[in-house]
Amino acid sequence: MTSLPPLTEDQRSATDRLAAAVMAEIAAEGGWISFARYMELALYAPGMGYYSGGSTKFGAGGDFVTAPEISWLFAGTMARQAAQVLREVGGDVLELGAGTGRLAAGMLQELQRLEMLPERYLILEVSASLREVQRETLSAMLPEALFRRVVWLEGLPASMTGFLFGNEVLDALPVHLVSGHDSGLHERGVGREGERMVWRDVPLTQPQLQTMALGVSLPAGYVSEFCPAAMALVASLAEVLERGAMLFVDYGFPRHEYYHPQRAAGTLMCHYRQHAHDDPFLYPGLQDITAHVDFTAIAEAGVGCGLDFHGYTTQAQFLINCGITDLLSRVSPSDMAAYLPLATQAQKLMSPAEMGELFKVIAFGRGVGPMQGFVRGDKRHTL
Repeated sequence: MTSLPPLTEDQRSATDRLAAAVMAEIAAEGGWISFARYMELALYAPGMGYYSGGSTKFGAGGDFVTAPEISWLFAGTMARQAAQVLREVGGDVLELGAGTGRLAAGMLQELQRLEMLPERYLILEVSASLREVQRETLSAMLPEALFRRVVWLEGLPASMTGFLFGNEVLDALPVHLVSGHDSGLHERGVGREGERMVWRDVPLTQPQLQTMALGVSLPAGYVSEFCPAAMALVASLAEVLERGAMLFVDYGFPRHEYYHPQRAAGTLMCHYRQHAHDDPFLYPGLQDITAHVDFTAIAEAGVGCGLDFHGYTTQAQFLINCGITDLLSRVSPSDMAAYLPLATQAQKLMSPAEMGELFKVIAFGRGVGPMQGFVRGDKRHTL
């Protein structure tokens, strides 16, 4: 493992406190908890989890960099897709997990430019500390009239019309780990040896997980992730969406690539201060824990809930379809000081070696026509 930055005294105290809470739950549950439960505690335990704590998460000073932090071009192109939907059905925009708020600010600025502002820009954010960051960002970046359109929600609305989306939301949902053994399928969870958390496999008994794992035939020695929580989220959002579109951007694969024989160790990854590694027990509460998205499962969940399937494509193709080159053209190439950094940012968003191919975009709708982001390069046939 690459050497990671050292912890401060406060960080060590915080991670030890969460580790103690996890160990206590393992003991209370008879010596084993599912990895999904561990991931839920590590990310979302009130006051202690990664997303419920106050550390810097996004950008160069945080643990990872997301597309909205790289460039306003991402928000501008997403706003164009939102504008198309709002033009057809009206209503609100709902962002799930708004990060620092930069994506929301950029989208509202571009939607105003396009004269397609939503009635409200709703943000559903589970982290109290991130809500405060978002308020600070949005109040600083937006004029008062635009800022007043932003509304933070405590839970999903009973219903909505408009554009609903999440950028890097699905990868942060707790996943179960399933391992193949000669004796059959097992669920890999967390046990304890003394004061140490360790991997421990138990026979797989959970019916939904059994069904999902049997569908991909895991061989002995193979371990991978399954995310019923993602399917449940899509189902919940489908109940809410009366008319409009639902869109997700995240990194992942179609099922036949996700559970490929060469991916025998799964896709689980941790991020701490711009370092990626694969030990989720290292700094509980201080590091992000993610898994790639099975986009076939997401597509099945959306269609199974009665939504229309609007498309699946790469982030690069989606941005091109939504007019990122038009946004680039607002800056003259002769203005090298302004244009070159913007072109570099666009390269990071679209290059196959950066985010362009690994990140995918998937969308569903109800009562809306074809979506701009998928007019060319729709890869639904790969699912």
